[in-house]
Order: sequence, then C-alpha cells, then structure tokens
Amino acid sequence: MNHSIARAALLAAILALALPAWAAAAPAPAFTLMSRSGKEVSLEQFKGDVVMINFWASWCGPCRQEMPLLDRIYRKYKDFGFTLIGVNVEPDSKAANTWLAATPVTYPILYDTRSKVSKLYQVQAMPTTVIIDRKGMVRYVHRGYLPGDENGYLNSIRALIVQ
Repeated sequence: MNHSIARAALLAAILALALPAWAAAAPAPAFTLMSRSGKEVSLEQFKGDVVMINFWASWCGPCRQEMPLLDRIYRKYKDFGFTLIGVNVEPDSKAANTWLAATPVTYPILYDTRSKVSKLYQVQAMPTTVIIDRKGMVRYVHRGYLPGDENGYLNSIRALIVQ
C-alpha cells in the first residue's frame, strides 16, 4: 500500500472516531451577544475557524472544574484557527464576573442573560459544549462534564483543524 493512501485511510479512521455519528452537521445558529469587555461579539466574526461554544453558569460545579481545562485548550490551539467562546447563561452576570475575577480565563466570555442563544442551541444541561467546523456546521455537542471529557473535545478539535 502506498504511503499517501495509508495516511489518508488513517486520517479517515481518526475523523470517524473523533466526530460522533449525530454529526450530520447542521448549520450553527447565528448570534450576537454582549462580551465581558462590553462589546458585541458575533459568531460570524469567527467564520473560517473551528469554534467551541461552552455554555456555563457560575453556580455549576462541573463548569467551574472544566473552565481552567478549556482555557488550556484555547491557549494551545488558538493559533491554529481555533477559538473558544464561553457563554454565561445567568440572567444577572454579577456572580459570573465575581467567579471570573477569582478564576480568570483568556477566551472571550459572552452573556446570554435572556437565554436566547441557549434556546437556539437547545441547551438543557450545564455545561453544554458545541463544536462548529470551519464551514459553520455543528459537528459535536456534549452535555455535562466529567473529568476526561476534555479528551473528546481535543479529538474533535484536532480532527476539524486539519480539515
């Protein structure tokens, strides 16, 4: 077997494992939300990147556990066409800001105080993580968080970055 065919077969196998079967790829719903810095941020701004949206709340223990790990992923892959957006779902962002002051992250934090975006993405559990490919298609949705789940995120991110 020729090496380029073997590499292509290996990449196809990795992609098949990394992207769940549900990933019949639906277009990611567009949105614009206010950011922590006071500026509006739109999903459209990240077109062409692999985007992870992480819906979270300050009262959510698994969210608090996961966020520093997500920050490490963001810092490692942001220069490879990857971005991470944290979307806080609380009606009042004071508790989120207090928590972020004690546990800062480097990725953008947006506020969905009216739950409009959460409804668009059918968020039913905290945290909920959505990964969108470079073409704007939802490719991965994960509800909840248990230690080790970040490995699944990494597999999906790596697979989508090389596409």
